[in-house]
Amino acid sequence: MKLGFIYAGQGSQKVGMGSDFYQEYPVFRETYDRASEAVKEVTDFNVKECCLEGPIEKLSRTRYTQPCMVAYAIGVTKLLKANGIAPEYVCGLSLGEYSALYAAEVLNEQDVLNLVAFRGMVMEEAVVDREVKMSAVLMMEREAILECCEQATKRLADENLMVQIANYNCPGQIVISGDAKAVDLATELLKEKGAKRIVPLNVSGPFHTSLMKPAGDRLKERLADVAFGTPVGTIIFNVTGKPMEAGESFAQLLERQVQSSVYLEDSIRYMEEQGVDTIIEIGPGAAISKFVKKTAPEIKVYSIDNVSDFRQVLEEIGKQ
Repeated sequence: MKLGFIYAGQGSQKVGMGSDFYQEYPVFRETYDRASEAVKEVTDFNVKECCLEGPIEKLSRTRYTQPCMVAYAIGVTKLLKANGIAPEYVCGLSLGEYSALYAAEVLNEQDVLNLVAFRGMVMEEAVVDREVKMSAVLMMEREAILECCEQATKRLADENLMVQIANYNCPGQIVISGDAKAVDLATELLKEKGAKRIVPLNVSGPFHTSLMKPAGDRLKERLADVAFGTPVGTIIFNVTGKPMEAGESFAQLLERQVQSSVYLEDSIRYMEEQGVDTIIEIGPGAAISKFVKKTAPEIKVYSIDNVSDFRQVLEEIGKQ
């Protein structure tokens, strides 16, 4: 067996996430209990309370979602490693990339929580008072979607409005993001080209577009002070769908990531090419597992949303 971990990103959060882990596993409980201390310099809130009690309106705010999701990922990762389950390859969807860096021992628990608290804050502040939108385009080719985004941006250039592809999730699902008017125009153009279904997403910003450059600039300054460790295993990065290459750095890739497209489909295909035959999705929900099945159906995929899922993974992977 060759194992990969993929970590969920923002959008899959839900009130009560991790509640059964918190009740049953001291290691997970300690992670939640200590998380607020790690983020207090940036955003002073109770991470455990927000995860377990919400309300969803608060949990869904970017500055709170990000440390909550990463705290969940850290707790589950610790439990897996304590049971002898560690990946050879890791990646994550957007925010999930930071959880992947923790899993690969590039960032420690304190640093990764503090960093994503900062990331969430600057992403939320990057587009204050700007009307924005993200939508998932289903069952259309990359080239057609890219063309419609470019046309919409060109037509609205005088208004300084734009739309771009934010996420290449899997065959048949690509997310577009940007100013609301530009996303709406791109949606009209896509429907003219035959798009059957375009689904608005419940997110608070135009993530992974050039509108996030102010956040990228602030992250660049913050990342200059971060001590990155030597990775254990292979990390596949969002902005390339491949491992880090010569001349690249963790700081550069993370700065680019916040304002560039996420190539999750390409990342999954890379894992498959390297012989990964089993993937565990870590995070609330199971959206990424569906992406894996659509991209690389031969790969065995598990999702860990609750204790029952975790025990199934222990039982089935522990036997291999």
